[in-house]
Amino acid sequence: MYGPDFAADPHAVYRRLRALGPAAPVELAPGAHATLVTDYRAALEVLRSPEIFAKDARRWRALADGRVAADNPVVPMMAYRPNCLFSDGDAHRRLRQAVTDSLSRIDPNALRGYVERSADTLIDRFAGLGEADLLGAYAKVLPLLVFQQLFGCPPELGDRLVEGFSGIFDGVDAERADALIADSLVELIGLKHTEPGADMTSWLMAHHARLTDEEMIHQLVVLIGAGTEPQQNLIANALRLLLSDDRFAGDLAGGSMPVEDALDEVLWLDPPMANYGVHYPVQDVDFGGVPLRAGEPVVVSFAAANTDPALLSDQRTGNRAHLAWSAGPHTCPAKDAARLIAAVAVEKLLDRLPDLELAVPADRLVWRPGPFHRALTALPVRFPPVHPTRPAPAPVHDLAASGVPGAAGGPGAPYHHRQQQAETPGDPRWKASSVSSAGPVPSPSTPPAVTSTARPPGSGPAERRRPWSFLGEWWHGQ
Repeated sequence: MYGPDFAADPHAVYRRLRALGPAAPVELAPGAHATLVTDYRAALEVLRSPEIFAKDARRWRALADGRVAADNPVVPMMAYRPNCLFSDGDAHRRLRQAVTDSLSRIDPNALRGYVERSADTLIDRFAGLGEADLLGAYAKVLPLLVFQQLFGCPPELGDRLVEGFSGIFDGVDAERADALIADSLVELIGLKHTEPGADMTSWLMAHHARLTDEEMIHQLVVLIGAGTEPQQNLIANALRLLLSDDRFAGDLAGGSMPVEDALDEVLWLDPPMANYGVHYPVQDVDFGGVPLRAGEPVVVSFAAANTDPALLSDQRTGNRAHLAWSAGPHTCPAKDAARLIAAVAVEKLLDRLPDLELAVPADRLVWRPGPFHRALTALPVRFPPVHPTRPAPAPVHDLAASGVPGAAGGPGAPYHHRQQQAETPGDPRWKASSVSSAGPVPSPSTPPAVTSTARPPGSGPAERRRPWSFLGEWWHGQ
């Protein structure tokens, strides 16, 4: 499941595996074996039976006894972290509550406004060119802007985090990518100990669950990871479908924008996380005639389960019974926000550039290898050049107005951060009225000194890069 052949046509692999039963053995990466669930009902059974199928990856026997090396490329995506994704029982409920409570403080109207303004800024950069790679110039960058805003993350840290998450999802130098993410999040948490704001990071730190700094790091790993790579894939895959499928392209030509229908179709057929939902049987179990050993990973194929021929209907428009967001106690807590971001991003692009068309035939688009995601390498398009239109100025009510020192664009913020905020006007309220003028009180569970230590000299880049300079290097693998 890690080579270009699988990436080119994963559904052909799913069809072959179904002949072996509701689940079948697979190799996720060299030396990393698992059982892949391809049956819809069987997938629901795994996802909704925590007493039989646990999430705690410390049960992974092959990793514990060395049969899977620590530097195997799938380990960062599968190994235990003390966050809500890899926890069970009371530990899961505690961590999950902190996440859901913090997510509930996001104002969806403010989120929509910020996505729209960020989209306008990005579209202005290529609207006059008549051509673009919508993956590199749009779908990748928009989630980056959103997560930097949501998590109160300065751009230089955002650069490093995106590089790290890209490496983990691609399975390229995963050990280095994991370390890059951890170091960057330690720095972000240190910043929020001294400069809390109206953002997810500060809200999590202030939650009554009293997360330790280690727990904060791992909560942020799952939240930011889910908000960048899968989000860009959802946007790009929806755009590909809208521009290549006659059912949607005809509606677009007629002035209609069936974005929600396209999102439903993508979430059924090509979900951004095609295979994940890793569980571990707590004991040996007979699973519909397939023997599963305790402690061996069981991976749910959301894409295969969604296309199970046993499903009674292939009607996908308006049907939200797909498993793209998982199911059971570990269903995605941010699915509403994720769908809103994708819908607004696609709608704004089609509104600004209604005559978009693919620059290459759809069957020549290349999918990135990897066992977990469904991701394009590029999405080249062409269109009649249009004159860029600057978006309207953002409302004054933003983080800077909250009086938080060093908040995005506020006093104490680095010049390049204020410059980026000026380039990307938005309404980053996220229900900021629920935060005192001094910001939320950080959790006292760990002394601030642990995460606020200054970076040793020489550990950073030799010179500060211009805003967005990381993008060209990152897209070209430098």
